[in-house]
Amino acid sequence: MDRLQQLKERVAEVMDLRHALALLEWDQQTYMPSGGNEARAEQISTLSKIAHQKFTSPEVGQLLEDLAPEMESVPYDSDEAALVRRTKREYDRRTKLPMALVARFARITSLAHETWVHARRESNFAMFAPTLAEIVELEIETAEAYGYLESIYDPLMDGFEPGMKTLQLKQIFAELRDGLVPIVQAIVESPHKVDRRFLGQKFAIQQQEAFSLELLKGIGYDFQRGRQDRTAHPFTTTFSSGDVRVTNRFMEDLMTSSIFSAIHEGGHALYDQGIPPRFDRTPLAFGASFGVHESQSRMWENIVGRNLHFWKFWFPLAQKAFPGQLDDVSVEGFWQTINTVEPSAIRVESDEVTYNLHIMLRFEVEMALLEGKIATKDLPEIWNAKMEEYLGYQVKNDAEGVLQDVHWSGGSFGYFPSYSLGNLLSVQYFTRALEDIPDLYRQFERGEYGGLLTWLHENIHVYGGKYMPAELTEKVIGGPISPQPFLAYLRKKYGEIYGI
Repeated sequence: MDRLQQLKERVAEVMDLRHALALLEWDQQTYMPSGGNEARAEQISTLSKIAHQKFTSPEVGQLLEDLAPEMESVPYDSDEAALVRRTKREYDRRTKLPMALVARFARITSLAHETWVHARRESNFAMFAPTLAEIVELEIETAEAYGYLESIYDPLMDGFEPGMKTLQLKQIFAELRDGLVPIVQAIVESPHKVDRRFLGQKFAIQQQEAFSLELLKGIGYDFQRGRQDRTAHPFTTTFSSGDVRVTNRFMEDLMTSSIFSAIHEGGHALYDQGIPPRFDRTPLAFGASFGVHESQSRMWENIVGRNLHFWKFWFPLAQKAFPGQLDDVSVEGFWQTINTVEPSAIRVESDEVTYNLHIMLRFEVEMALLEGKIATKDLPEIWNAKMEEYLGYQVKNDAEGVLQDVHWSGGSFGYFPSYSLGNLLSVQYFTRALEDIPDLYRQFERGEYGGLLTWLHENIHVYGGKYMPAELTEKVIGGPISPQPFLAYLRKKYGEIYGI
């Protein structure tokens, strides 16, 4: 156990460095003046190099090797066994990466963020293309360093979805696509049309921000351990169980964006605020995977936040928050409006039915880039063609097309599938929660979310990163991830709205 304590101390130092890095990145995307970009890139590169060096040191490797026989007599479910197991898995991955590659990757992706912001603002992909081409080369170099047997995508996705393979993902996507197509077709052919005229109004930013804070507090986000700030692309950052921050963006001509961004990021934050403080400064202080994390945000955003029972409580408060602007709208009309199915350009604003098609598009583009089948400079043309093929939507400009997401600027290749996996898991987890708490919807109508939040704490959050995602899902629902519950959920919900 002395060796275990030594490992904990070494890992804690690395986690401190990573959280310092995260703070620099959070500041870069919220308050840092653009003139600080070059210096910030160097700072992030330096800290990344130091963190990598400390974590991949021979001393850590020796501790893990010495602890292996000791852990054989420790229960698999124990914190100690999980800590060694997760640390060993990460150590084996990270020791394959040369330090120079880690530092270069950190510096370039840090610089890339500001380049992406400017390119998106100007709706000019050519401004971002050279940087993205460099990032793609770094991703390929990283994948090669990790090594793979089947797909170059495997080692990159494994950093976000441990244990998931590209072949399995393709099978999930194929099953999901086969189920989505007839649902979309039936909705398109439905004579029912939703009146969305009230969304054409301008909604004051200050009022939107105040309402978003009210929503976050209402669903259980603890502002003693968090805050909300503005950014170009909403995200959640966690520095410890006592400091979990969300961000949001506000647009006068689309008030629903800030509403659902708040609930979505709030879902992420509730997960991290629910992870036991004893996991702080260890690799167990994050969720099982990014897909499991997305299951929480997508559950709160869609299954809860786009539910009629939810708005029976919140709609009168929304009418007060935006005086005179929602007076002629009924709660049923508002509910139908926020669940309108209509192909659109922006992923984060898309409906539940078409959302996964956006993810499939991005997955195919990433695969083609990594495999050298397409050139970075040709992305707008390829993107726009796929948008028309998948969604029947004609992209108007680069800002609403290939530049809309921040992920590639941060080097997050392999991340997008987590959103779809999160959608599937969200329904599977919520269905089990509903079985255990039959009056959950009635609680929503009273503005009460403690029942659901407690269930999530006890069944998901409490484990932090102790289990692989497949292990956790088996533990929670007694089976594997599957598209079928999600498809059944869509058929029921949108069958009611569109009469299909």
